[in-house]
Amino acid sequence: MKSGSDSSPKQASAHATIYRLALASIGVGMLVLGLKFLAWKLTGSVALYSDALESIINVATAIAAFIAIRVSAMPADDNHPYGHTKAEYFSAVLEGVLIILAALAILREAWRGFFAPEPIDAPALGLAISGAATLINLAWGALLIRRGRRLRSPALAADGQHLMTDVWTSAGVIVGVALVALTGWTRLDPAIAALVALNILWAGWKIMQASVAGLMDAALPPEDVARIEAIIAATRGPTNDVHELRTRHAGRLTFIDFSLRVPGTMSVDDSHAVCDDLEDALRREFPESSITIHVEPRGHAD
Repeated sequence: MKSGSDSSPKQASAHATIYRLALASIGVGMLVLGLKFLAWKLTGSVALYSDALESIINVATAIAAFIAIRVSAMPADDNHPYGHTKAEYFSAVLEGVLIILAALAILREAWRGFFAPEPIDAPALGLAISGAATLINLAWGALLIRRGRRLRSPALAADGQHLMTDVWTSAGVIVGVALVALTGWTRLDPAIAALVALNILWAGWKIMQASVAGLMDAALPPEDVARIEAIIAATRGPTNDVHELRTRHAGRLTFIDFSLRVPGTMSVDDSHAVCDDLEDALRREFPESSITIHVEPRGHAD
């Protein structure tokens, strides 16, 4: 049996980058929250209030992601020999739950506003402020998704996806408030808010679904498994046989294990060298990985 994981200055730098991005998300979330509440105060719009309410969840989930990332970066210990990387999935699950709660709160406000509609004050200024906040979320959310995927951080990626749902929320709200201002249809304001809340519910469910899959040790996507199989096929010796390949993610860490059948006459040194070649090849494609290879003689019963 050969097992190993990789730790390098490059990975330490990646962890530090994830930490800084998570901390910055809290500041960005608070800035956007302030802008959206200002837009609501100026207009009195139910839709803009709902948008601001959803931004409270952005701040809460950014804090949760920051804590989860700090925990996931802790090294393995006696009680957690495989590390703490799964902590990021708990953050993503919490984020999905909070998104759903925010959507339900928005639906409640929309229900009240529909039966007691009120005119909107200073719509142009309110929409301008809300639009600025939306552009900030759009830029930051896209950055978090891109960097979260590159750095293999579920918490960062989920936070970015949440911000992108907030962008859609805000876009719908801006359109709704503009139409109310142009047409005078005050009931359109809460109606738009209700439709956006339903979209948020769907997004929250998708985030929770992906996070639960990680907690349940789901296999890597088929394209990643195919890449692993291709690397193994190109690296192993012509007389060696690989079987029982298993994969899973735990936060940023990828677990790969399989059995390697070698000729019974092969020495321990030679079989160890074959395993080293396989590990090196796999880690070039999957830098943060824990690889376990079980060596057994050819003809050994499964």
